[in-house]
Amino acid sequence: MSYTIAVENIKCGGCANSIRSKLLEKALARAVDVDIEHGEVHVDGNPEWREQAVSALAKMGYPEVGSVEGVKAAAARAKSFVSCAIGRIDNAVHDKAADGK
Repeated sequence: MSYTIAVENIKCGGCANSIRSKLLEKALARAVDVDIEHGEVHVDGNPEWREQAVSALAKMGYPEVGSVEGVKAAAARAKSFVSCAIGRIDNAVHDKAADGK
């Protein structure tokens, strides 16, 4: 089964990598596809785990669309910058390892 979560603050491949890694690491999904342009996270997994996935995404700075406002929205954006940076670093490390450097 699969489902989609519309989230805030997805900006790039680094964000997508962080989202994908976290949901797979926490065993909340079998597969994850992130649509950066539309701000959607497509999850192949048990729909009963949706709320846990939404919570994990919010903690990373990617809250479900319409779920936070004001100061909480600003805090979520700040968290997403950190998650994004971690995703970019992970991509760079994996790319270097694949190149044999």
